[in-house]
Amino acid sequence: MRCPFCGNIDTQVKDSRPAEDHVSIRRRRFCPACGGRFTTYERVQLRDLVVIKSNGRREDFDRDKLERSIRIALQKRPVEPERMDQMISGIVRRLESMGETDIGSKQIGEIVMEALARIDTVAYVRFASVYKNFQAADDFDKFVSELRPHVAPEE
Repeated sequence: MRCPFCGNIDTQVKDSRPAEDHVSIRRRRFCPACGGRFTTYERVQLRDLVVIKSNGRREDFDRDKLERSIRIALQKRPVEPERMDQMISGIVRRLESMGETDIGSKQIGEIVMEALARIDTVAYVRFASVYKNFQAADDFDKFVSELRPHVAPEE
């Protein structure tokens, strides 16, 4: 692992332990060249995923990009960070276990919306507004009305 301070490629691991999410390893590292100390995280990656965008463009799956979009949707919501990390790890595991290396961005969006709907409806609507490209307040109104249970009119 390259030292982020001096660029030395010969760093030493001083301590390894499971991270709080229990799906990654936290390593404390030391650089003998500059004396710098830093932390790295190591995760298991079952396969290299490629995202097929709606315009047909292909790009490597980026867990950090997924995490950023979910964190934005959940910003200032009463959801514990551990719960958020578990949800993100669950989504990634689900994508990796699908058996395909090429996954459509639409499919990823649907999986994220499904996960968000289970933990926070406000975050679900926030994510949907970007994912479904809402253009006006009517788009929000229509989407939210579909979330509400339909009550049969009394006669």
